[in-house]
Amino acid sequence: EQRASYPDVAHLGFLKVGTGVGFGIVAGGEVLRGTQGAAGDIGHIRVTVPDVTEEPVCICGNIGCVEAYAGGWALIRDLRAAGRAVETVDDVVALIRAGDPSAVRLARRAGRILGEATADAVSLLNPSVVVIGGQLAHADEQLLAGIREVVYQRCLPLATRSLQIVRSSLDLRAGTIGLARLLADKILAPDQLDSLPAR
Repeated sequence: EQRASYPDVAHLGFLKVGTGVGFGIVAGGEVLRGTQGAAGDIGHIRVTVPDVTEEPVCICGNIGCVEAYAGGWALIRDLRAAGRAVETVDDVVALIRAGDPSAVRLARRAGRILGEATADAVSLLNPSVVVIGGQLAHADEQLLAGIREVVYQRCLPLATRSLQIVRSSLDLRAGTIGLARLLADKILAPDQLDSLPAR
């Protein structure tokens, strides 16, 4: 996403919201992966949600994670409990876009929860752009409005003065294109080219 749409942006975050929740980090023009490649795993930050008496169990085994409220699998769980026949994240998005009251309510709550986690990332990393991608990004403003609201409310003005929070332009192709670029960078790196046999 950074190379395709924001090549001049050295500090960018990518909030992926699909079945799970993650946050890709570009810092100083480089992807920040962390020691074991787990940097940006904001889906497993614990959040406190008002009016929740029993925190949900996450697939990681902890309770109250961002993903346990706002991941696609969690929305499927909650919509099924509300009597909706949903099987996939795409089914969830279709219900949200159709204006189903339970789906819209859960999407708005998910947006605010994702906004809390994103606000923490913005305060810590100070990106110029946060891109929202993944299947749930197709819920459009039902989700994005909550993210933007909480980020701009919770972060200091210095961090948000020129911050853009936008939907992915690559959409569901972002992962495939990212993988292709990653492989091309690795294979065509100068040290790799120098080690190839001459023909």
